[in-house]
Amino acid sequence: MKNFHYVYILIDVATETHHYVGSTQDLQARLAKHNAGEVPHTSKFKPWRIQTAIAFDNKEKAVAFEDYLKTGSGREFSKRHF
Repeated sequence: MKNFHYVYILIDVATETHHYVGSTQDLQARLAKHNAGEVPHTSKFKPWRIQTAIAFDNKEKAVAFEDYLKTGSGREFSKRHF
């Protein structure tokens, strides 16, 4: 079976105003880490839910898309499309 690499966007459950972009091979395990407070950048606004997840069959493409979503134009793209 092919291993996929996911780029995901999290949104905080409480206010739905905070977003986080990341990548992983295991979405559920990574979400559990965010919600357990094991990720310093997201621990303040937990709990989180997955707003969007996109699967890539190539790690390099996933990393490039994650990097793009973290830019100004990438944030605008995600607001319009996700």
